[in-house]
Amino acid sequence: MKYLVKFFVIVLVFFYSTTSISETISIVYINMDKVMNKSVAGIDLKKQLESIHKKNIDEFAKIEEDLKSEESSIKSQKNILSEEEYNKKVNLFKNKIENYKKNRKEKIDYVSKKKIEATAMLLNEVTPILTNYSKEKGISIILKKKDIVLAKTELDITDEIISLLDSKIKKIDLN
Repeated sequence: MKYLVKFFVIVLVFFYSTTSISETISIVYINMDKVMNKSVAGIDLKKQLESIHKKNIDEFAKIEEDLKSEESSIKSQKNILSEEEYNKKVNLFKNKIENYKKNRKEKIDYVSKKKIEATAMLLNEVTPILTNYSKEKGISIILKKKDIVLAKTELDITDEIISLLDSKIKKIDLN
């Protein structure tokens, strides 16, 4: 009987402590992809990146067109030029192609690097907003939506954070 009473006391204490802990912890989640794509600063960063990418694509198209015309010009001179001169032109053309490929890869890598930098810049602006928001609302934990399997939509703070971010920051310059 004595052990039975101790067991019930321990069980009651355990259940009481777990219910009081769960009442004090507040957990919400945020969709960071939506923040990146729907906030004013995120949209501006996306436009800046698209502008750089479009400029590069236009430049690549022009260079490729020039290379194609040069290639056809070299091919048309095959029977006119001596074999040595023709091979010299072909080698120069191959070097131009290699330089173009190298330049293209560098520019693509540059855009990728800028995208990572833009994400980090926006995240640096969102972090203090999330910190202040969690302090004001008494939130214990903020999770990313992509890490959650199932949650109530009332726990989503994405739209509130977007409006706070939009009121604080309109534009982030990549350069």
